[in-house]
Amino acid sequence: MKNEEWRLIRPRMRTGLVLLLLGIVLPRLVEAVPLGHRVERDNGLILLVAERPTLPMVTVEILVRTGSTEEPREKAGLANLTAVLLPEGTVSRTALEISEAIEFVGGGLGADASRNHSTLSVTVLKKDLDIGLELLADVLLHPAFREDEIARKIGELKGYIRQKQENPGTVAREAFAAALFGDHPYGRPVEGTEKSLNRITRKDLVNFHRRYYVPNNSIMAVAGEVTLKEFRGYVDKYFTGWARAAVPTVNPGNAAAPAGRQVLKINRGVTQANIVWGHLGIARRNPDYYALSVMNFILGGGGLTSRLMRAIREERGWAYDVHSFFSARLLPGPFVVGLQTKNETANPAIDEVLRQIRRIRETGVTPEELEEAKGFLTGSFPLRIDTNRDVVSFLTAIEYYGLGMDYPDRYPEFIRAVTRADVLRVARKYLHPDQGILVVVADLEKAKLAF
Repeated sequence: MKNEEWRLIRPRMRTGLVLLLLGIVLPRLVEAVPLGHRVERDNGLILLVAERPTLPMVTVEILVRTGSTEEPREKAGLANLTAVLLPEGTVSRTALEISEAIEFVGGGLGADASRNHSTLSVTVLKKDLDIGLELLADVLLHPAFREDEIARKIGELKGYIRQKQENPGTVAREAFAAALFGDHPYGRPVEGTEKSLNRITRKDLVNFHRRYYVPNNSIMAVAGEVTLKEFRGYVDKYFTGWARAAVPTVNPGNAAAPAGRQVLKINRGVTQANIVWGHLGIARRNPDYYALSVMNFILGGGGLTSRLMRAIREERGWAYDVHSFFSARLLPGPFVVGLQTKNETANPAIDEVLRQIRRIRETGVTPEELEEAKGFLTGSFPLRIDTNRDVVSFLTAIEYYGLGMDYPDRYPEFIRAVTRADVLRVARKYLHPDQGILVVVADLEKAKLAF
């Protein structure tokens, strides 16, 4: 299950989708592979096709514009449970039959959900595309939601929820989200809680699927050895009868930023303090996204070259990793700084984080820092989008956020246009060192937190 949407996050993460939404699309990739074709079908389905004839594999991803923001609070986890149950049995196939069918051709089939969307995908060799799409259409259109499978999956999720509490980093992140977003859907885990899962019935799952899993609420992307004409034929063959329907409107609105500073101290017998600090950030469609990308790269998103890493790791040796990111979602997500350090160095590490944030707000960045960040973000990062999986995720993302099929061509212009004045302006506008949420999971007796 996906715990975050596409994010404005530190670039050293090896997730092609995240990097692409940061705009790190290498020029040689753009030259070698056309972005793809976009077609809107009569039933409202958006079809995106990237023809990649040199790759014998084909990946298809369906993004449905629904996630935990559309579920009732008392039944948190409904969107995720609906998604993960899709491959667990249809009207005509059991979960075992589906698993055996896709494994027999060496393919993969999966589904999950996040806060704002759900995805279902299949990957197969071109020669097995018929069986892959037959299975994909079956699990999408005819899920059985059998009671025994519901009970089994809820049991697995409850085990996962309990297991998470043994990870101090996860405890810190979830406590931070709950404090920052409160009753807003962004404040609760996508998988829900043990209590909320107990409230979900088969009828809830059937109704949620019926309301939201419709073509005019979906994006289908394909990448691999298939042409637009061919894939239209496959869609006509396997998704016939998928009819347009009215989609309920759920608008949770933007979360209200908590006033002042809040400190949450959670006592655990750990040798490393897990620290999360931050506040409300931006939505992905915010026009300041690109200036913030550059600013955050310099502050804490640029790996070893970032100011936070140099100050806390390289100069003081307090942490192996410290990072910052804006989780830019459909609605404003959080700005987060995270690190682990010895209990005894938690206080000075937090002080240094806040000092670096005040510094970038007060004096901005140097010309050298600006050029390095812009150069990196426009193509110097040594990662290419080689897989069909990365391509389809990118295609659905740019459609989902309304970025346009020419986004790879326009992105370098957006980054190159960022000035030092822009960086200073967005730092002062979006960074708030004297307010926000601080969560520390630590051995509190050893940490002796002064906050």
